[in-house]
Amino acid sequence: MKYSSVSVPAMTALMLLLILAPAAEAVIACSDVIKDLRPCVNYLVNGNGMPPAACCAGATNLASATSTSADKKAACDCIKNAAKKLNPNPQLAKDLPGNCKISLPFTVSPNVDCSKGWLKLKEGHA
Repeated sequence: MKYSSVSVPAMTALMLLLILAPAAEAVIACSDVIKDLRPCVNYLVNGNGMPPAACCAGATNLASATSTSADKKAACDCIKNAAKKLNPNPQLAKDLPGNCKISLPFTVSPNVDCSKGWLKLKEGHA
C-alpha cells in the first residue's frame, strides 16, 4: 500500500484537531439527579418541618453540579418527571430550596415549566 505525501500531513492535522479540540460536555444524567435527591423523597412525600441534612446535602450537590443551561434544564425535566410519580407535598416541595439554602426558581411539581427554571446556589451560601 502506497501513501501519498499529501495524506500524511492531512492525517497529522486531523489527529491534532481531534486531540486538541475540547470534548463536548455531557448533560447531567437523570440518574445523578435522582441520586442527589433520593434522601429528600421520604421528607417530600411524608415529612414535616425541616428537611434532613442528607437531603440538603444532596440538593446542594445537585445545585453545584448543574452549571450549564443544558444541565439545569435536564435536572428540571428529571425532577418534574419524578414529581409526577411521587406526588410530593406541595408545601414541603415549595419550602425545600429555602430550607436547604439553595435557589430553585421553580417548584418541585409535575406542572413546572422547565424552560424557565434554573437551579443555582443562593449568593452567600455554599
